[in-house]
Amino acid sequence: MSLPTTFPGLLITSAGQGVHAALGELNASDLPAGDVTIRVEYSTLNYKDALALRHGAPVVRKFPMVPGVDLAGTVVTSTDPRFQPGDAVLVNGWGLGENHWGGHAAYARVPGGFALKIPAGLNAAQAMAIGTAGYTSMLCLMALERGGLTPAAGPVLVTGASGGVGSIALALLAARGFQVVASTGKTAEADYLRSMGATEIIDRSTLSAPGKPLQKERWAAAIDSVGGQTLANVCAGLNYRGAVAACGMAQSLDFPASVAPFILRGVTLHGIDSVRAPLAEREIAWARLARELDLGKLAQATREIPLAETISAAADLLAGKIRGRIVIRLPGL
Repeated sequence: MSLPTTFPGLLITSAGQGVHAALGELNASDLPAGDVTIRVEYSTLNYKDALALRHGAPVVRKFPMVPGVDLAGTVVTSTDPRFQPGDAVLVNGWGLGENHWGGHAAYARVPGGFALKIPAGLNAAQAMAIGTAGYTSMLCLMALERGGLTPAAGPVLVTGASGGVGSIALALLAARGFQVVASTGKTAEADYLRSMGATEIIDRSTLSAPGKPLQKERWAAAIDSVGGQTLANVCAGLNYRGAVAACGMAQSLDFPASVAPFILRGVTLHGIDSVRAPLAEREIAWARLARELDLGKLAQATREIPLAETISAAADLLAGKIRGRIVIRLPGL
């Protein structure tokens, strides 16, 4: 396998106050510096990718930029001794699609420290069906478990349950024996959410409006990808010494809460950063995903599209029309 002179990819450019995303031919000479060059086979469409494609800033830190916070494929060349041509690898986080060219192109070049070998039991398409969303879900679960969470503690709430993080969180928690409550604004997805592992479904409107600083104790823990008033209400409704792992801001970056749940109930708020998590933690998370995630449920939560449909799919994602995971198939496959 050799690196061609040009290859297809999405590129976000900036002109004045506007940004433009388009599919075209990219030059291999423009690839960023790095130790490992990868033939990208699959990528993903995440909320952050959709924001970058439709709005550019603040996600994109420099232009021109190839979006895509995830990628999986085969090593073409490597000066890093950990990787050899032909190795199946994945990359997620580390600023891909923000300040380093990402996965929405047929080739990528990254520092060796960004890459992981795809764990045994997963192929490139499955690794991307998991992607940053599933990896983040596992980081959330690991944080809650480090705090002592077990199924005996009581139900666990998942907000944004029909999204990528939420869908995989449901499956992971159910596989560990937890009673899982799914919060969603898509009541038509009830059957899907139950098939992913939810034992109870609540309407997101019960969490999205301002509420009391302390509310009825309802959940032992929560995984929240929504933020804003929802996260404030989640904290207010946790059991004594409950915990929430917060990893998203779909509703808002704001946190209109009080200290009451933290000082009167001993609640813990874990902030989950998937972008710069250390290598050792990443390896544990991905190894667990390969072992613990039901691949049948993963397939049920995943839709595959060609690269050419990515920009239109980004608009649908931001409009709340997408459930689960979107995997992008790169040209040539």
